[in-house]
Amino acid sequence: MNNDFSFQQAFENLTSHLAAAVFYAFDVNGVSIPLVLIWLVSGALVFTCYLGFINVRGFGHAIRLLKNNKTGTAAGEITPFQALSTALSGTVGTGNIAGVAIAISLGGPGATFWMIVAGLLGMSTKFVECTLAVKYRQLNADGSVSGGPMYYIKAALDKVNLPLLGTVLAMAFSVFVIFGSAGFVHVNQGFVQVKTVTGFDNAWLFGVIYALLVAAVIIGGLKSIARVTSKLVPLMCGVYLLASVIVMLHHASAIPAALWLIVQGAFTPEASYGGFIGVLIQGFRRAAYSNEAGIGSSPIAHAAAQVKDPVSQGFVGLLEPFIDTVVICTITALVIILTGAYQTPGLDGVQITSGAFASVFSWFPWILMVALLLFGFSTVISWSYYGLTGWRYLVGHNERLTQLYKVFFCIIVSMGAVPNVMAVFDFIDSMIFLMAVPNILALYLLLPEVKADLRTYWQQRHLSR
Repeated sequence: MNNDFSFQQAFENLTSHLAAAVFYAFDVNGVSIPLVLIWLVSGALVFTCYLGFINVRGFGHAIRLLKNNKTGTAAGEITPFQALSTALSGTVGTGNIAGVAIAISLGGPGATFWMIVAGLLGMSTKFVECTLAVKYRQLNADGSVSGGPMYYIKAALDKVNLPLLGTVLAMAFSVFVIFGSAGFVHVNQGFVQVKTVTGFDNAWLFGVIYALLVAAVIIGGLKSIARVTSKLVPLMCGVYLLASVIVMLHHASAIPAALWLIVQGAFTPEASYGGFIGVLIQGFRRAAYSNEAGIGSSPIAHAAAQVKDPVSQGFVGLLEPFIDTVVICTITALVIILTGAYQTPGLDGVQITSGAFASVFSWFPWILMVALLLFGFSTVISWSYYGLTGWRYLVGHNERLTQLYKVFFCIIVSMGAVPNVMAVFDFIDSMIFLMAVPNILALYLLLPEVKADLRTYWQQRHLSR
């Protein structure tokens, strides 16, 4: 018992110090601003300006590419749409439901405005990430693809004559993504909602069933994951957005006032919400958590897309933050603001969102339970592939070691519903945001290359017409 307690205490101390370092923040007028958030947002701003607002002028072209969804004889394992679906399934989740509610409860309605701005800027980051992921991917002898930030991180540092540092940072990114892939938070939040709605209170049984379902998908590899997510993502988004639209129509007359409240709150917020800086930070923070632009996760999925030109997948990738943050998060925010649920005392996180929908549909907690389970499940299976890619980068493509990782991953998932794992959540969050450090550095180093490739891409498109 003493040994168990000592281990737990040591792990909690380690996690506490790690989280304090990763999320180190400085105060501005009493508002804490995490340095990692500045690292992500400043990168997105630089990429947007340097590439001539590619997030805006490339949006229509991205939609056309997605509509065509043609692969031809291009190398890769999955279609561009399946790559987008897999990447979206890794980002669309509890952050869109509970995270938005937290942003509004802490930053007021104005946080929604800055969340949208951060989402729009994040589109440029995704463009750079996904372009580089395809450009520097490796095609294996069996037809599979190995790609992601670890490969372009190494290439970026090699180009500036720092090969050893490149190797270290690429391996560090791989370690971070392996530990960050653990699906604790999604399993745990799914169990909490199931327990709240149904009264079911067996965390271990829930975890085991969840893990078996995950195993049934990930054993088949990326193609199996892509097939599931390409069906699951449109379905879950459709169900959730349909319910949201019904709530908005129920409060249709109040929509103009809610939109004005968002804009007004963004620039003239109440002091109780931390003033202008506090509202801005809450919006940017939730957007960063939700769409993961700059983290380096989704480029791993996009690297496997069947495309001939890396830039074309960059365009498809920039749609991610738009769908995740500008559309889904904004609609969630409108539902919460229209119903006034964020002003209800005693509610927090997903309870605010649940309360907002329940004010129109008394049975909505059941729908939310299903939505959380689907969102969480899709996120877990996508991150299993991200973690596996990091694992393979470190140990190679040995089939036995690959299966060992999948077994280990499912065991971790089975434990995710057990309560009192906040230290584990902090550890995983720290790993995920540590991924951004080498990833953004590589994006800066390779940015001129991306701009040159983009210029060539536009020229070729013009000549082919």
